[in-house]
Amino acid sequence: DALPISIITLISFYAKAQDDEPKEYVKSYLALTAGFSNPMSDFSPTPSAHYKSGFAKRGVVVGFETGIYIYKNLGLGATLSFQDQGEYTIPEVQVLANGYNKILKVNSTLVQAVGRYHSLNFLLGPQYSFQYKKFTLDLRADAGVIKSTSTPVVTIFVSNTSNSSTTITQLNVKSAVFAYGGAVALRWEFSEGWDIGLHFNYVKSDGLKIANTGDISALQGTGRLVTKQPVAELQSSFAIAVHF
Repeated sequence: DALPISIITLISFYAKAQDDEPKEYVKSYLALTAGFSNPMSDFSPTPSAHYKSGFAKRGVVVGFETGIYIYKNLGLGATLSFQDQGEYTIPEVQVLANGYNKILKVNSTLVQAVGRYHSLNFLLGPQYSFQYKKFTLDLRADAGVIKSTSTPVVTIFVSNTSNSSTTITQLNVKSAVFAYGGAVALRWEFSEGWDIGLHFNYVKSDGLKIANTGDISALQGTGRLVTKQPVAELQSSFAIAVHF
């Protein structure tokens, strides 16, 4: 009878010891990220007849990401990034010119585009992380701002049948707009206090307000006139992070 009692006592002691051990939760971190930002929906190249086409391109994104844990594996995550979404190509500018010429039925149209899409994103929101051994899966919903630092300046030269000409310019935008989205990351702790991983961020905004100069009536209400540029990006990055 002594043996079963001893086994039960040993199991109980082991279970109590397990309960007394402090559970390891996710550590806060600061990551340096670099990768690619892919335009989506109306922000990407679409037919010129689509008034919201942005003609943005896949470009480089670099930035910082942090997760600060407040209660167990629940915390606050944030991303600060810079992205270059490219510029209009010569074939795209020609497509626009041909589109104006066909719709407006004028002698000729010439389109010129100068400048690139550059912006800063700052988003933050609640983050929850799941741990399995040395792997961590982060999930976050966030909101913040997109700060445009430059957009392409598009100039349209319209030569009318009456030998008169009109110039309309879509101006550069340097404003901030509300944005929202989500993020997911898979991180691997390769050394104590350090991890590497893949980070994915989706960012969406109703759009940057764009001002135009010139006589827009020359477009006869049918030609492409962009006054608001929706933005949607899917960003994928490699990251290295330090824990704190």
